[in-house]
Amino acid sequence: MGPRAGALVSLGLILFMWLTAHCSRPQAEGFSQGGLDASRANVWATTLLLLPNASTSLLQDFWCQPANQLSRDQLSALIRRMASQQVLLKAWQLSCLANLAAQHGLQGDFALHPPDLLLFYNLAQVREADCRAFTRRAAQGDTELLANLPDQRAALQHSALACLGGRHPWLSASDLLLLGILVCDMDASIIVASDPHVLQNLQRCPRLTPAQQAALNKLLASGRTMFGPPSSWNLEGLKSLGPLATYISPSLWMQVQEAIGLDFFGSMVAAFRAGTLSQHDARRFVTSFLKAKLMSSRPKRGTGRPCTHGNITAATLQDDLFLVHYDCLQLESCLGSRVLRASLDPLLQHPLPAECQRVIKAKLAQIYPSGIPEEQLQLITSLVYLYSRTEIGQWNITSRDTVMALLASDVALENQTEAILQKFLDHKGNITSALLVAIGGSRLCWMSPQQIQAIQPSEFRLAGALDISSCPQRRKDVLYTRAREAFSSIRTMDTYYHFIRPYLGGAPVEDLQHLAQANISMDIDTFTNLNPQVLQNLSVDNVIMLLGQNVVDLQKARSHPIIISWLHSKNRSTLDKLRLDKDPVGPTNPTSSAHLTTGTPNTTPWVPHLATTLGRPGNDAPTSGSPPAHLGYLPIAMGLPSSLLWLLYRSTLGSSWDYS
Repeated sequence: MGPRAGALVSLGLILFMWLTAHCSRPQAEGFSQGGLDASRANVWATTLLLLPNASTSLLQDFWCQPANQLSRDQLSALIRRMASQQVLLKAWQLSCLANLAAQHGLQGDFALHPPDLLLFYNLAQVREADCRAFTRRAAQGDTELLANLPDQRAALQHSALACLGGRHPWLSASDLLLLGILVCDMDASIIVASDPHVLQNLQRCPRLTPAQQAALNKLLASGRTMFGPPSSWNLEGLKSLGPLATYISPSLWMQVQEAIGLDFFGSMVAAFRAGTLSQHDARRFVTSFLKAKLMSSRPKRGTGRPCTHGNITAATLQDDLFLVHYDCLQLESCLGSRVLRASLDPLLQHPLPAECQRVIKAKLAQIYPSGIPEEQLQLITSLVYLYSRTEIGQWNITSRDTVMALLASDVALENQTEAILQKFLDHKGNITSALLVAIGGSRLCWMSPQQIQAIQPSEFRLAGALDISSCPQRRKDVLYTRAREAFSSIRTMDTYYHFIRPYLGGAPVEDLQHLAQANISMDIDTFTNLNPQVLQNLSVDNVIMLLGQNVVDLQKARSHPIIISWLHSKNRSTLDKLRLDKDPVGPTNPTSSAHLTTGTPNTTPWVPHLATTLGRPGNDAPTSGSPPAHLGYLPIAMGLPSSLLWLLYRSTLGSSWDYS
């Protein structure tokens, strides 16, 4: 039959098993909130664990509501499979998964768990004998996932240092091997004083603070690293620095041998053109390197701007050292309109400094006084941020591909995003789910309320979970209203919550109070993204019920501004129910943990203006506990759990599936 047919047979068998279990027992009609019961959870687990072609992308769709019903062995197997397949989960998934693992007593198996998951574990439950092994495993994770859990992030560092016997002014090579990415949160003074192997740790940091950048350059200038003093650096050594090379200061580049520096410059530009170096990192490197070249050459500027390096040709633009030979003044003097029109793409494949980008924009305005043609618009992604709403108004945007090209990067800002989309809509374009996914949830932040209203509910549903956490509050409010309309036909609470969760930052207090009664166990990452003003109106009891089993995570986020504000709005006697530690986690209290009273959630069903009963022939709209309508009258989307539907849908389409 072949692997493809075999996979489909397996899917069919699982579907048959679920339908058999589902149809063999009474089921309530209407809006169900209980989530998956044990038998449905077993099938859900079987689907994920035993399906031969269950890919990493399927496991990335994990969510806690159905997983809450898994047995200890099923949950353990699921976590181990995530580790073996190196599944990357988001913070909202990891925080609740960590709590599920703790409830089942699985933290002790941390060596077989994903490193990212360890970052969210209760550090007070880590045995002293396991301290080093736990820290070494956790230090392989991504600490940026703890952005909304500042106390957990601080506790992790203090716990790791405690494993080393306490805080030290310097770190040895063995210490650094243990600490891994945790060094990224260390003070700059420790970086300078530590063993030179600290460079390997710093390469894993997503970014360096200005103080850490200064410490890095001080360490490199000292000659204590394996590379020696800057004057002795070679090409292989510079390449081995990886992203750290983009932080090298102009004063150090001036000490590097010219031939070595030029070879490395060419390799960095080639990496940028190949897409392996980000635009932000490439521009930081180019700016520093060219500044060093300018400082060392000290050119004398005349009143004119003659082309002294020869006219720029298509062949010139293929040279990785193009920006070394042509500064922005020479670019203005030596670049002709004919070459620019014909070679715009290869020119913009160089990491041009902002001044050079403005030169290109001015020349394009001379060539196209009535607006840039659409075929050229798809090439100017890196320049979009320079254009005003009025200038974009001259463009002709009829293709979805043009919109995706202009908005695919982080370059376009608020005004550009709204203007580009409006030009597309003015030409009878539609904002589809595929377009929303392609340009990312953050673009929703910059759409006008009218543009958001123009998105059809069906497209919202197909787009799935879009990250709008960076949106201003007014946009979150509009997006929540629209998303609520889009998902209003979903009839089970766990599925409704799964879809509405990314948009809850705009939810009013009444809706959050209803969710608090629905036993949904909101994750702490979603909680910290709620409207701060709305959160003030939630009582301690509301919050305890809203977070459910995740209420313990309040301790991990206690220093988060939203949590601080909410705590200050409540009186002390009411807060005693939470039994939080008196002080946030700090150097003197590295692994404190909260013991919170959770109370008993009210599980009264809530239908958030959702669909009424189906009203099919023979359906008397039975209440809870009454026999349901025959399954034949139910749409398949109502009959199957969303997790299984999603799995079936994705598996049959394969890895190359497309929303459209």
